Amino acid sequence: MSETPFERRTRDAQARLRERGASALALFPSPNTYYLGGFEESPGERHFFLFVPASGDPVFVVPDLYGAQVRDATWVADVRTWADGDDPLAAVADALADLGVAGGEVLLDPTMHARFTLDLRDCLPACEFGLAGAVLDDLRVRKDDAELDALRAAGSAADAAMRDVRGLGADAVGMTETALARYVEERLVARGGTGTSFEPIVASGPNAANPHHGHGEREIRAGEPVTLDFGTRVEHYPSDQTRTVVFAGDPPAGYAEAHDAVVEAQRAAVDAVEPGVEAQAVDAAARDVLEAAGYGDAFVHRTGHGVGLDVHEEPYIVAGNDRALEAGMVFSVEPGVYVEGEWGVRVEDLVVVTESGCERLNDTPRGWRV
Repeated sequence: MSETPFERRTRDAQARLRERGASALALFPSPNTYYLGGFEESPGERHFFLFVPASGDPVFVVPDLYGAQVRDATWVADVRTWADGDDPLAAVADALADLGVAGGEVLLDPTMHARFTLDLRDCLPACEFGLAGAVLDDLRVRKDDAELDALRAAGSAADAAMRDVRGLGADAVGMTETALARYVEERLVARGGTGTSFEPIVASGPNAANPHHGHGEREIRAGEPVTLDFGTRVEHYPSDQTRTVVFAGDPPAGYAEAHDAVVEAQRAAVDAVEPGVEAQAVDAAARDVLEAAGYGDAFVHRTGHGVGLDVHEEPYIVAGNDRALEAGMVFSVEPGVYVEGEWGVRVEDLVVVTESGCERLNDTPRGWRV
């Protein structure tokens, strides 16, 4: 049987464990567990672990009711279960002993609940503990071909949904923000996505001056800018794009000029993306355009964030981040201008760093007219 992407990533992680001199990874239901083990689950109250030793084969220790599901989904051959009424720590201790994990450094999933962290400390009194990001962050930040295919498909679904939203035209006037958010969710699924990658933002008029407004019962009015920030998932990987549009009528004074400046800032930032460029240089490229246009103080957040199994992950496109971009990194480019109490505008696409520049994963119109 050919090696799966999950097994290949696990072997890469083990090589990094050995380079670090660490003993094992201890993962909990999280994107990291899916990234290596191929099984996705939300955290719960039961003990559920994936142990990856520096050498040898990994082991799942899971509640009995998950056993068949995990075995069907994962490439990991050793899936051990414990039943309700049993002591789960006995199964955990046996697995760790069989893996030879008794001392050295064990790297824990950073999202692990405190009670499970304390239980592992009790099981491994001679070990030191760190965070799994020390090994996994540099692996996850560069997407492989399977991940990029999923991200492209998710981006296409979001683009198609945005075209449907634009198609509403004046019919969107009078809808509440929440009603339009529900419409967005329906169109994302109809266009091939799986649910939403985060709660959609539909922010109309003065609400758009708050970058993370969400949505509410305010009705959309003619002539108002409406910021729509949403995404879906395909094969576990998300999209994330933003457009700000006016569904009918003429926008407020000064809005069109600000929108043009944001689109130009985004173009400048995207043009700056290539391997070897520092992440902060991309942020500076967008910020320089908006400062020159007189909107510097109205751009109140970073230019972007990495996107992968988590919607927000490395690399962060922000001042002070001197990390050099590498081929395979995926992140958002989303400058914005916000005028408190009046309106806001943000334009966002995801990009993947290529060997010679970058590829946009979104390509719907960026103008405000629908």
